[in-house]
Amino acid sequence: MRSLAVFRPAIAGLAMLGATTTLSAAENPQRSITVTASGTVSIEPDQARVSTGVTAEGATAREALTGNTSAMQKVIGELKSAGIDPKDIQTSSFRVEPRYTRPVEGQAPKIDGYSVTNEVHVLVRDLEKLGDIFDRLVTAGANQQSGLSFEVSKAEEARDEARKQAVANARRRAELYASAAGAEVGEVLTITEGEASMSPRPMFARSMKAEAVPIERGTETLEASVTITWALK
Repeated sequence: MRSLAVFRPAIAGLAMLGATTTLSAAENPQRSITVTASGTVSIEPDQARVSTGVTAEGATAREALTGNTSAMQKVIGELKSAGIDPKDIQTSSFRVEPRYTRPVEGQAPKIDGYSVTNEVHVLVRDLEKLGDIFDRLVTAGANQQSGLSFEVSKAEEARDEARKQAVANARRRAELYASAAGAEVGEVLTITEGEASMSPRPMFARSMKAEAVPIERGTETLEASVTITWALK
């Protein structure tokens, strides 16, 4: 019984100590500063994506399909002859649509033929060939050019420099604010990366040599943003 009597006050003392420590932390919260900053890097794109294809018409769906198939085979053949790997050619759209006559008053429009459209997405890894590829496509019978976009194949690695700039900018700004407030920047508490972005900047465009089709690849601006919280001393 004696040992029990001695033990109870010890537990009570520990509980009081814990309450005091918690209260002290609440009364003196850690000071911190949070800054969001960004960094950018400009780089020339090294590949492009092209959307191209053929639309053919005929009196019947079969006739339109036959004409489209023949032209599309030539288009794909030219792409391969230009050095495009078959794995970089992907069918993106195939449509068979009726063609109607103009409506006459009191009469419903009638089908007077069909059109067949076949489109592919092409990844061009050598931009020096892009002008020649467009020339080949048109010559082969491609009458649909629905898209051209440039991209950086190793954008993630290139964006690392923008990330470093973002951290440096955040640190510089944090030190400026802390100094103005009579404090110093301490250890890093949290780092959160924002959404990365990439935007074209044609004002820095560089023309590629192409015999028939002039192409401007421009530069891409890769951006990274970061939010960092530091403790203040």
